[in-house]
Parts: sequence; structure tokens; C-alpha cells
Amino acid sequence: MLAYKRYVTVKDPDNLVLKKLPFRAGQRVEVVIIADDEKNARVQELKKLLKKTQRLPNAKAISEYEIAEEIKAYRAGR
Repeated sequence: MLAYKRYVTVKDPDNLVLKKLPFRAGQRVEVVIIADDEKNARVQELKKLLKKTQRLPNAKAISEYEIAEEIKAYRAGR
């Protein structure tokens, strides 16, 4: 899958025009629009969740070795 990213500023909320795209006529593409401020808010929300998770008592009992083994098992499909 070819991914193509472009940042644009919305001038008219009823219409968004993208020009000179690297796709051929008739090619099916998926369009996802993410507002910059929303993306930053979601990142901050995730960081807060990760900090909260890391403070849990059970998280402190897990060693780096156990984490590495869990990752290896997951990647192996176990």
C-alpha cells in the first residue's frame, strides 16, 4: 500500500481540494482526515494513560527480561 501524507489548511469547511496527487485516474484510495489539534490531544491522552499504567503496583513487578520474553512469545504467535 502506498501511503501519501500532505498537510493542508482548510479554507472552506464545505470543500477540500487536493491537487497533483501521485495516483492514477480511477485508482481507489482511502482518505483519512485528522485535525492537527485532535491528534496532539490524543497523544497527550495516551501519554497520561501510559504514566498511570506504569504507576500500577503490578507494572513495577515486571522485569525487563519478562517484557522481552512476552514480546518474543507474542511475535511467535504463542
